[in-house]
Amino acid sequence: MTDTDDLVQRVALRAASDADDLPAPVDDARIAEAEAQLGFPLHPLLARLYGEVADGGFGPDYRLLPLLGPGSSVVGEYLERRQASVGVEHPEWPAGVVPILTWGCAMYAGVDCFSEDGQVLLFEPNPYGGGSWEPCWFLDAAGLAEWLETWLAGTGWFEEDAYGSEDVAEPQPWDQAADRLSAGTG
Repeated sequence: MTDTDDLVQRVALRAASDADDLPAPVDDARIAEAEAQLGFPLHPLLARLYGEVADGGFGPDYRLLPLLGPGSSVVGEYLERRQASVGVEHPEWPAGVVPILTWGCAMYAGVDCFSEDGQVLLFEPNPYGGGSWEPCWFLDAAGLAEWLETWLAGTGWFEEDAYGSEDVAEPQPWDQAADRLSAGTG
């Protein structure tokens, strides 16, 4: 068993214990449909979560979105945000970053499907003051596996007991934001 297999099993156990009505996982055809609509493959660990754990409904706080609609979904939210970023001087949403959950107040956690480890990013629009959206993007975790481990351990910044704790890593400005936002305008 690989570390990833172990992680997926632990996430599945936690998901099942947290939710009575966990959606069924999606099949390979549904993942392929999502990837076709997105125009790129999901990060492999993210695809495994949807294919082996559940179609959303688990994870921190507001829980992961379903992969496809109806209603709010990973694919739907991504396509909507990317459409609003095409052909504008200051794009809001970079290509390849799929929103996986909402934190409320227009904040999202997103997985960068173009990064090897699947960086988890925080989109927090409150710093926006016009112009570039760069100040609204933060690196939450260097990889999806790390982010999931933080959730499983109850040590993420988003945990109720974490507020004000010196041991909790706060999201930091995403140093790739400017390049990635300007690269995906077309």
